[in-house]
Amino acid sequence: MSKTILIVDDSTSLRLVVKMTLEGAGHHVIQAADGQQAMAMLDGRQIDLVLTDLNMPVLDGFGLLDSIRHHPAYGHTPVVMLTTQDASHLQQLGQQKGGCSWIVKPFEPTHLLAVVARLTLG
Repeated sequence: MSKTILIVDDSTSLRLVVKMTLEGAGHHVIQAADGQQAMAMLDGRQIDLVLTDLNMPVLDGFGLLDSIRHHPAYGHTPVVMLTTQDASHLQQLGQQKGGCSWIVKPFEPTHLLAVVARLTLG
């Protein structure tokens, strides 16, 4: 079943790669270049999952995660950090803030799709 996934990353090329991977699996993709743009897209539309980078201008991934967790309509939406950062203390912080998974770039498309499938069941 097709899911709507919001990709948030300041890298246009990375968003394109992720979009092609997800759309190839039948998902609908919307995109934002930073956390502030992403928050503007949380406007009542159905979003089944958010994939976000950690290091972005304006509003970073942790700020976005905090904002999503406090949003009345999207507080339970799964959020996956997709980042070059692999430090365990950052992964622990992401988990404490309510992140559902952590994928390190560069990523394997099959791994990304497996995480998406696991988090969007139902």
